[in-house]
Amino acid sequence: MKKTKYGIAFTADGGLRAYEGVGSGGGEVKERPILFSAPMVRALIDGRKTVTRRIVKERPGHRIDVTRNSIPVYVTGAPDDGGEPIRCPYGVPEDRLWVKETYAFSKAFDRTKPREVPGIQGDRGTVWWAADGAEEESWINRGRWRPSIHMPRWASRTTLEIVDVRVERLQDITEEDARAEGVTPFRKDPEGDCWTDGTYRTAFEFLWNEINGWNPNSWESNPWVWRIEFRRLPSASEDR
Repeated sequence: MKKTKYGIAFTADGGLRAYEGVGSGGGEVKERPILFSAPMVRALIDGRKTVTRRIVKERPGHRIDVTRNSIPVYVTGAPDDGGEPIRCPYGVPEDRLWVKETYAFSKAFDRTKPREVPGIQGDRGTVWWAADGAEEESWINRGRWRPSIHMPRWASRTTLEIVDVRVERLQDITEEDARAEGVTPFRKDPEGDCWTDGTYRTAFEFLWNEINGWNPNSWESNPWVWRIEFRRLPSASEDR
């Protein structure tokens, strides 16, 4: 599958300059890993999560400018700096993301490195996923839980296809988009603390800080973020 890759940066005279090859490069559909927590994996599987936000990494001595058409570029602020296009590390529309999540192999492989465990994608006799819930604890053959970062490709059960990528400030998220992040609002309590207003946006703010840090408060810093929209592709078992 081929596709056109392009990006845009500012020229010295304030115009726009197009760059071919920005994105995955080479025009081929690329596949990359992406980590999700167990609750977010559950939201993916249930169809409640269709968007994720990830922080845009800034470079020392540069700033990010997305003042035109939401196109992100690195600029130094110098008059002759036309800006360098920023490539989204997660890809562009049509690229795919395979989900890494907390998982386990059977007990027989507890002392085996992940890359040395034989198996095929979606083989329930070999791999378990923590997001499936407490009932999985009763599976007597399940081994120890392993961190998502070490999950091999074949053990992943969820693949996403990117449909849209943009850059925005974190706090620009709308109530509708917060819902698309797969969060569950806290029960509304008019006399409770600030987290109990019953909105998806507040629930997302809480989740964001749980992941990215309360001290300093990541939400309050309002970073630039990649907004990545996707659709979940059917698994091999769902196709049968």
